[in-house]
Amino acid sequence: MPFKDIALLRINYLRGPSIWTYREVLEVWLDLGELEDYPSNKIPGFGDRLKAWLPGLIEHHCGVGERGGFLMRLDEGTWPGHILEHIIIELLNLAGMPTAFGQTRSASQTGVYRMVFRAKDEQVARAALREGHRLIMAAINDQPFDVAAAVAAIRSVIEERYLGPSTAAIVDAAFERRIPAFRLNDGNLVQLGYGCAQKRIWTTETSNTSAIAEGIANDKDMTKTLIQICGVPVPEWQIADTPDEAWQAAQDIGMPVVVKPTDASRNRGVFVNLNTEEDVRMAWQAAQPHGYEVMVERMVPGNEHRLLVVGGQVVAAARSESLRITGDGSSTVAELVQRQINSDPRRQNPSDAKASAQPRATSAAPTGSVEEVAHAGFRLQPLDVQQPDILHELKAQDLSPDSVPASGKLVMVQRSSTVVVDCTDHVHPETAQAAALAAKIVGLDIAGVDVMAQDISRPLAEQGGAVIEVNAGPGLLMHLKPAFGSPQPVGQAIVEHLFPTPSVQEGPDLCGRIPIIGISGRHGTTGIARLTAWMLHLSGKHTGVACRQGIFLDKRWVDRRPSDHWEAGNRLLMNQQIQVAVIENSPRSILVEGLSYDRCHIGVVCDMQGHDELGDYDIQEKAQMTRVLRTQVDVVLPSGQAILNADDPQVAALAPLSDGGVVFYASDEATYNRWKAEQAQLAQQAAQTEHAANAADEGEGADAHKEPMAARWVLPRHDAIELHCDAGCQHIEGWQALRDHAATLGLQPAQLLAAAAIAWTMGIAPELIGAGIRTFDPRLPSAHRPS
Repeated sequence: MPFKDIALLRINYLRGPSIWTYREVLEVWLDLGELEDYPSNKIPGFGDRLKAWLPGLIEHHCGVGERGGFLMRLDEGTWPGHILEHIIIELLNLAGMPTAFGQTRSASQTGVYRMVFRAKDEQVARAALREGHRLIMAAINDQPFDVAAAVAAIRSVIEERYLGPSTAAIVDAAFERRIPAFRLNDGNLVQLGYGCAQKRIWTTETSNTSAIAEGIANDKDMTKTLIQICGVPVPEWQIADTPDEAWQAAQDIGMPVVVKPTDASRNRGVFVNLNTEEDVRMAWQAAQPHGYEVMVERMVPGNEHRLLVVGGQVVAAARSESLRITGDGSSTVAELVQRQINSDPRRQNPSDAKASAQPRATSAAPTGSVEEVAHAGFRLQPLDVQQPDILHELKAQDLSPDSVPASGKLVMVQRSSTVVVDCTDHVHPETAQAAALAAKIVGLDIAGVDVMAQDISRPLAEQGGAVIEVNAGPGLLMHLKPAFGSPQPVGQAIVEHLFPTPSVQEGPDLCGRIPIIGISGRHGTTGIARLTAWMLHLSGKHTGVACRQGIFLDKRWVDRRPSDHWEAGNRLLMNQQIQVAVIENSPRSILVEGLSYDRCHIGVVCDMQGHDELGDYDIQEKAQMTRVLRTQVDVVLPSGQAILNADDPQVAALAPLSDGGVVFYASDEATYNRWKAEQAQLAQQAAQTEHAANAADEGEGADAHKEPMAARWVLPRHDAIELHCDAGCQHIEGWQALRDHAATLGLQPAQLLAAAAIAWTMGIAPELIGAGIRTFDPRLPSAHRPS
């Protein structure tokens, strides 16, 4: 009798840092049912079927830490939840979305497990879970399963949901620089950075790209006029409103000519090497539907080159190669195109394509047949021999798709194709200057400048070369994955243009970031968030708050719904006016969604309460809250500070987890004195250990010991709040009056101390902190919600 399906009890997509990891994961609660009693080595043939269906599992190291480690666990006996994790990861790898992270942990209930795996998109993750679940049950029950179909189903979702190659290259480069990035729609509109420090991209158009410049670039007539005036070489051209005018313009300019729309893109409606009246008239008729006007221009000899200009510099160049076929004396042109060009795996649907060779990099140019062009890992469109430009090219050679070229005869099929050769290192400086000038004249920060030249390493003037187009939003794929030559770091160049590398003094954490203050805990966090925001507002910062009482922008209450969760924090970080963001994160939101930011400048943990409200997430006791709330401390930047309530030893114990500094706040002097005594003892032990190590023989090690820790402190003493740091002690006078005033507002002393610690860490003067407490009014326009 077959085993019952593994039950999927709950599925959560964690969109930010969580108890599992810093990045997005899908968390699945599994109930194995009767399979809890059947590890893999107790199900006949189960492991063998998995190895046959997914041979790539041998690369999974698992906890063993070596190649084949997971298969060792499979043979020894491991449980289906763990196996499902590895199946899903392998399916994602096969579908073209490499991932390696996954974990499976047992819950308190027998047979129930929590499994997570990394995926950048929720829909892709759910598709992988669905197919992985089907596969494991088929393997367990010895039923047939179509692995290729499962991979194709996941790949289909990936292609539908994922960023285009140009946008992805920029986002990947931003990730390398630790610049946060997230999508603003289901397409290629992406935000890089947070708040007022953000930039936006839409493919290769950026928030710096002028709409006027884009409009100019889309009008080839205007573009040529402007850049010609400024000294950029361009071919002669005329606008033709009728076929008669086109033929007249061609005669004026001189054959051969090019006919194309003035505002078309991607070579739509472009006809080259026209020499007869019939060809010119036919080309005008074919080009006219693709644009507002039709242009006739002198044909410049040579190959088309695309020069990518970013921020006034040429950062990449690629040469477009013509496509040719070689006759065999018996096959038609159409058959040869299918056999010699469309057989390239890149021109086929992924599910239909055969396994292809790895990419190769070489500086040599292709010598003819497309069969020589190595697979480069990206899609090309199949050639249709009925395309007007291909029919024209064949006609110029007295051929048609049905013609049979003689054996060995080379036939030009497409003069300018998507098969490109990188030539970045060969561009002549004068040509690079001309391309950069053309982009600047049009007004584009990022431009694809098309240059016709016989030899890109020589000046244009000495070979009759010219700039033929300046394009907004240029594609990057030809530079990322050329058929020949080296890929260029164009994504990195664009990110550097948007976010120049900061100086050492500024620090690497500041790229695209604003100060984010994350506050976690169960009690008093809303009051801390709002009081902190008020102090920041008084200091002149445009401050946004997302908390349990809603969303606030400076003094405005813009959303009255509870907002201590991911979606509200994300909305806040999208706001281009925000200079500082204060975000409250409830323990439940961390478990259900994760944090709304990747890193923060200040991470605050107030208490370890609330476990009694999280039983549905298997949090049964206070000690388990450490794993939940440490998430807030784990994401503190190296230049930031973790602010911790020292009155709670469980909270204070989070201090070593901070990548940055630590600030403690406490309600009385006794806690501070105990900490100082402990640090003095640790320092003494460290000195003794160092002395012992120096005296020991070479090769003998000293016992590990706890290191003393530097920390700043905020605590009340006498009638002041004392702010302790290495440089000395500052005071906020009038503690008793401040505490009494806060009590009338429903605020506890610990909330004042936490907010004072945050404000002090943000560089606000003690006098202004005191004034902020005295003038703070937490009342809302409607009924007050408890903090």
